[in-house]
Amino acid sequence: MPFDLDPGLFALLIVAAIFAGWIDAVVGGGGLVQLPALLVAFPTAPPALMLGTNKMASVCGTTVSAFTYARKIPLEHRLLWPTVGLALLGSGAGAVAALTVAASALKPIIIAVLLAVLVLVITRPRLGLVPQPKLRTPLRGAALMVAAGVGVAFYDGMIGPGTGIFLSIAFTAIIGFDYITAAAHTKVVNAATNLGSLVVFALQGNVWWVLGLTMGLGCMLGAWFGARTAMARGSGFVRLVLVIVVLALLARLSWDVWNTSRA
Repeated sequence: MPFDLDPGLFALLIVAAIFAGWIDAVVGGGGLVQLPALLVAFPTAPPALMLGTNKMASVCGTTVSAFTYARKIPLEHRLLWPTVGLALLGSGAGAVAALTVAASALKPIIIAVLLAVLVLVITRPRLGLVPQPKLRTPLRGAALMVAAGVGVAFYDGMIGPGTGIFLSIAFTAIIGFDYITAAAHTKVVNAATNLGSLVVFALQGNVWWVLGLTMGLGCMLGAWFGARTAMARGSGFVRLVLVIVVLALLARLSWDVWNTSRA
């Protein structure tokens, strides 16, 4: 192991991974829990190593939630797989950029986007609660969704937290899915983005495999419960969790920006 790991701290990281897997399966944003937990646990570790380890755990969770949703929710394959393919490349490019672009420079932009997401969800209370097929224009909608998928994937490779939220909103606002159907498609794309960035981090030697795989087991357990919870409780429940997670992510990023400006 690259760092000494206290058994009590190890247990807390597993709990964080389970909770992160649950949140991520319901609405996205599991990195809001898991990545900060790693950074707090190992404050002297290289950030790239923590990002890579986080991706190792996350790809386990998103893969399980993707399969869990896909068993119950029909997928639109002609839309999904082009998005997945390009998102895989976009996340790899984002992971490469993570070594050269300071995340702090992007955080104000991410805050602005999250605020826009929050306003959209609040001002359109029926968004995502029921399918809206009228929004589905096969060519234009697919092109917009693929473009959004690539952009979000690039962000996921570079930073990560909130990726599932952005993808879910894209699937609801652009394609017209309800939140549950959006979650099913989002998890497939998110699994690809996690895998793409993981490959890059692994090639660079920036993955703590033992910890990442162990936390991945926690993510898998949380993801299984989270996907089943979302499907059982419905889109209204997912919308509520979405608003809570967006507010939490806004608070976290705003705190980071404020602390950076004081330094």
